[in-house]
Amino acid sequence: MPKPAKGPRLGGSAAHERLILANLCRNVIEHRQIVTTFTRAKRVQPLLERLITKAKRGDQHARRQVIKVLGTNTSKRAGRFDYTHELFDVIVPAMDDAREGGYTRIIKLPARKGDQAPMAQLSLVMEKVEKKAAVKSAEKTAAKAAEKPAKEEKVEAKEAEKEAPEAEATEAE
Repeated sequence: MPKPAKGPRLGGSAAHERLILANLCRNVIEHRQIVTTFTRAKRVQPLLERLITKAKRGDQHARRQVIKVLGTNTSKRAGRFDYTHELFDVIVPAMDDAREGGYTRIIKLPARKGDQAPMAQLSLVMEKVEKKAAVKSAEKTAAKAAEKPAKEEKVEAKEAEKEAPEAEATEAE
C-alpha cells in the first residue's frame, strides 16, 4: 500500500487531493498547458509523467490504469471529452519516441495578484529530443576506441602469421 504524503495536502483530505491532481492532469491533457500555483504544478508533474509513460506502453492494462486515475468519460455526447483517447491516440504518438522522460515542463510565472501565490505554467514537451554536444563527442570517442582494437587485431594477426611458419619449421626438425 502506498505511504500517504506527510504534511499539508492540497485540499484537506487525501481523497480530495487525488481529485484535485486528477483534475489537473485532465486539464493538461485537454489544453496541453495550464497555469496553476507552483505547489500544485510540482505535485501533479510526477503523476502526469507516470500516466504518459503508461500511455507510451499502449496496452489494455495501461489504458485501464490511466482510466483508474483520470476517471471514465467515454460518452460521445456533445461537450464531453475523452481524456484517455486523447492521451493514448493523440498526444503520445505526437511525442518523440526517443524521449525517455521529461514529458512535462514547469515554468515559473509572476506571483498572482491578490494573494501573491507563486504561479507556474505546466506544459507538455512535444519537441524532438536533440543530442547534446557532449554526447556527440562521447560517441565519436567511443567509435575511435572501437576502431583501435580492430587495428590492433590486424597487427596481431600479421605477427601470428609470421610466427606460424617459424613454428612449423621447428616442429618439422
